[in-house]
Amino acid sequence: MRAVIQRVSQANVKVENIVTGAIEQGLLILLGVHGNDTDKDVKWLAEKIINLRIFDDDNGIMNLSLNDVNGQLLVVSQFTLYGDCRKGRRPSWSSAAPPQKAQQLYLDFIEECTRIGFPPQTGTFQAEMDVTLTNQGPVTLLLDSPKTI
Repeated sequence: MRAVIQRVSQANVKVENIVTGAIEQGLLILLGVHGNDTDKDVKWLAEKIINLRIFDDDNGIMNLSLNDVNGQLLVVSQFTLYGDCRKGRRPSWSSAAPPQKAQQLYLDFIEECTRIGFPPQTGTFQAEMDVTLTNQGPVTLLLDSPKTI
């Protein structure tokens, strides 16, 4: 699994001009599912993201997690994170999981975040979405689940 994690002061996602998810302080996660991903990747990635210490403490040092700041999550599926642009001019999507598998692991990720105590707001799987955010910092990280788990 691949996640682009953005620390935000606010973010929302709209489908056909209707807000399907919105948060204030927290993390916007753009989530891509690889064809080889499993439930182990889901659990590892959810735990890792929620416990990342990327919020500033009183001394301005990134030392606090989502839990420490009582932050929120917004999770948006994004298969284009596995677009391979190394050849030609059109991305190849061959690494991305097929839609049925990707949707199940996306839903499993949402369920795992909820189980840990951070029920996320979400976009709509396979929909054309508009994402708006205020990136705080800016802080943006790319995280891949290890393929050895």
